[in-house]
Amino acid sequence: MGIVLNQSIKNTVITYFGFGIGAINALFLYTNFLGKSHYGMVAFLLSASNIMMPLMAFGVHNTLIRFYSKCETEIEREKFLSFMLWMPLLLIIPITSITYFFYDEIAFYILKENPTVEPFLWLIPIIGICMGYFEVYYAWVKVHMQSVFGNFISEVLVRIIIMLMLFAVHWNWLTKDAFIYGLVVAYFLQFVVMKSYAMYVKMPKLQFKIPHNSKEIFGYSFFIILSGSVAVLLMDFDKVMIPAYENISSNALYSVAIFIATVIAVPSRAMLQIIYPITAKLMSENKHDELQELYQKSAINLQVFGGLIMLGIFLNIKQIYLLIPGEYSGGLLVVFLIGLSKFYDVILGNNNAIVLNTKYYRSVLLFGLLLVVMMIVLNMIFIPMYGIVGSALATLISVIVYNTIKLWFVVKKMDLFPFTKNTLRSFVIITLVFLTFYFWDFPFHPILSIVLKSILITLVYGYWNYKWLISVEINQVINNFIRRLKS
Repeated sequence: MGIVLNQSIKNTVITYFGFGIGAINALFLYTNFLGKSHYGMVAFLLSASNIMMPLMAFGVHNTLIRFYSKCETEIEREKFLSFMLWMPLLLIIPITSITYFFYDEIAFYILKENPTVEPFLWLIPIIGICMGYFEVYYAWVKVHMQSVFGNFISEVLVRIIIMLMLFAVHWNWLTKDAFIYGLVVAYFLQFVVMKSYAMYVKMPKLQFKIPHNSKEIFGYSFFIILSGSVAVLLMDFDKVMIPAYENISSNALYSVAIFIATVIAVPSRAMLQIIYPITAKLMSENKHDELQELYQKSAINLQVFGGLIMLGIFLNIKQIYLLIPGEYSGGLLVVFLIGLSKFYDVILGNNNAIVLNTKYYRSVLLFGLLLVVMMIVLNMIFIPMYGIVGSALATLISVIVYNTIKLWFVVKKMDLFPFTKNTLRSFVIITLVFLTFYFWDFPFHPILSIVLKSILITLVYGYWNYKWLISVEINQVINNFIRRLKS
């Protein structure tokens, strides 16, 4: 876990820095500078673009990681990398053509309740293409074990650009409509910088040759499209469905709550950047015992980190909402529901990476497609009944069912199990800390109250995790830090 922990710590710091910028954008700048209606439009457009991303990338971002380690010679690797660059065009060209020729029909079908979004609908495939090729080049650097700077580009760069554009709106340098068009510029710049870095890490020798295992590559990529679509739909389709039943401004309230809850998944996002290629390598080499060790260590480490972040959010949520304009305060219950779904994702470690690198991924993905249908039906039932809380409830139920199916496949088919006795101990600590701190707050300004309460939570939570030796790796990091302080 040396390289994993080292790059994970760096990635975590970068990711949280990016989320800090994102928090300023989502909770303060969007809410004060853009307004509910345009904020809701941004949430809809970016969610729809994110849903299109797996199609635009043709699953290449996962295919590249899986098959790169199987290339035995430099010639094979060069041929494979070149093929990965051309492959997304097989879907990009027909999808953009369909969008162009049937724009009005698509706009009418999607936006019957919110026709004001129609002028911006064409941004979705363009941003989706930028997102797709960004992920391709990000995978390019991951297979060369260079995830840190790529993570900086992924988590920080686009948020800084958006922050600058939001200030431009505030200073009347940009109109609110021009800001929405500017999203294309932001994601295009992110893609260009990522491509430049990937070329710096490994300059390709472009070829127009098809690899000998192209049938296997296409088959895997097709199912990765389905897998990516399932994962993204579970994460983003609610923000696409809400405007079909509610005013587009409801998306703004939902997006604020979603952003707060998503912070729980940051440790997972950071660690999995480097764990994914290692998982693929161990599975290609049939190193079952090492894979089991990586599985359990990733699960417990992420549970400890994710548990702390979840407690920090849940126990400070009332104070957090005092910092946001009152018109956005309707999503507190959404934070809890989505937060629990994110935490379930976190505690499964590199479960998803294992599933996508086994021969059983086709079966799991078929279940995923059925669950997407279930999620759509649940949204259609719950949104009219409970509004944005109903959408969050639909997402939680869908995520629990889908993740449980994936866990069952890994346990039964691969004889791998992520949990240990420390998993239960960690749950006990999380529960006790939650019950201890939830029912009181400091009577100070919300920021001071959040800071003081977070310090107390961290000290108590950290002490019991250290005392019970929940994670050997985390204890080693703490011990090394203490030794450095003493020296």
